[in-house]
Order: sequence, then C-alpha cells, then structure tokens
Amino acid sequence: MPFFKYALPFSRQQLNDFLDHFFEDILWTTSLDAVKVKEHIDIFVALLEKIIPENTLEKQRLAYENFLPTIREDAQLLVYEYYRNDPAAQSEIEIILGYPGYYATLVHRLAHFLHNQSIPILPRTLSEIAHTQTGIDIHPAAKIGHNFYIDHGTGIVIGETTEIGNNVKIYQGVTLGAFYVSKDLSNTKRHPTIGDNVTIYAGATILGGTTHIGEHCTIGGNVWITKSIPPHHRVYQNSKPTIIKPNKKIDNNNYSI
Repeated sequence: MPFFKYALPFSRQQLNDFLDHFFEDILWTTSLDAVKVKEHIDIFVALLEKIIPENTLEKQRLAYENFLPTIREDAQLLVYEYYRNDPAAQSEIEIILGYPGYYATLVHRLAHFLHNQSIPILPRTLSEIAHTQTGIDIHPAAKIGHNFYIDHGTGIVIGETTEIGNNVKIYQGVTLGAFYVSKDLSNTKRHPTIGDNVTIYAGATILGGTTHIGEHCTIGGNVWITKSIPPHHRVYQNSKPTIIKPNKKIDNNNYSI
C-alpha cells in the first residue's frame, strides 16, 4: 500500500469537500463550466494520488471525466422520477436540496462507478458519508438499475451483492441482506435480486443470494422473505391487529413511557 499501515490517506473534510464540488459544480448547475470541471477533477486526482499507483492516475482521470456527463444526466432524470412518484413533492428544487433518498442514490452512483474502476477505499468511505447523512446504507458494489426511488429512506440497508432492476421503489427500513457466512465465502452472491418494477414497503426484510423477487411484485411491510417470489405476486402479513376494549373508562393521562 502507498501509505503507512495506520496513516489515513485523506481526511473526512477532504471527502466532504469533494462531494460538495461534485453536487454543486457538476450535478446541480444549468451548464457545465470548464474551469469548475477541471477544479473538481483536480480534487479527485489529489485523492487518488494517496491510494493508487502513479502510473494509473491518468487512466482514472480520463475515465472519471467521461463519467461526469453520464451521472449529470442521471441526476436530472432522477429528479423527475422523484417528483412524479411523491405527491408531497412541491418542486424539483425541494427534491434536490431536501430528499435523502435522492442524495444517497447519487452518491451510490458515484461510489459504484469508482468501485467498478477498482479504486480502493474511496467508494466505501463516500458511501458511509451518505449513510451518516441520510440513514441509508448502500454498499458501493450493489447493482441498481434506472429510476430507483427511495421514499423516506431511514434504516434502509442494501448489501454488497444485491442486484436491483429498473423502476424499483423502496420504503424506509427495508433490508436487502444476507445470512451470516464465513469470510471465505465473501466472494459469493449473498444478497437478493430484485426484478424490474418491484415495490417494497417499509420494514420488509429480504435475505439470501438465491432469493429472487420477480418483476412487478409488491412486497408488503414488515414481511420476512428468504425464498424467491414469482413475477406479478403480492406478499403481505396476514396477521390482524388485536383491539382490546376497556371494561371501564381509562384516564389516558395516567400512562407514561
């Protein structure tokens, strides 16, 4: 490794500055400014200098420069997807500045690109910044299709080998996870595959590398799934709430938590 075993290659502030430039100068502008693009790429290369061999820097710089127009287009399309899906959304600006799912998804797009470029350390640390800010935990290796919509988002966990199709909607508290395996099985598929046009409601847990949720399925809240579901199915809890009528008038003011 190009740095001492216990030395940090860059600070959290440097990573935050990089993300600030990424959003403000690349994604959220009416047009790309060549000077700001160069400044942003210089910041990116300065991070890479600490973690990859010098003879690969130019290759990674060019790949990142070519990636920026693509992620910029994805960011704009994703705003429209959020506005279309959320009846509470008042404007695109509100989504850009205030929606955690939108932010976490774009950071994941960036981290996933870096992961596919075999860049170490940086993808996971960027994902963890998004996790800290939004409560949404997406591993940078997870494969996620177009028009991915996260509503609310707090508590969502999407594991390393998860595969998600296009037009998928996920609500808060969803886990796309794995059963415990030993370290020597880390390179196997451990997390589920979600087909196109699937909706997964709050609190659902879907586990296992062989678990496949077919296209156009609806997964209800708080269900636990470890087996594949065929396309066009609905899965939901069949339990009914128990309502106990009081025998006498209850003074609600006497309750404490």
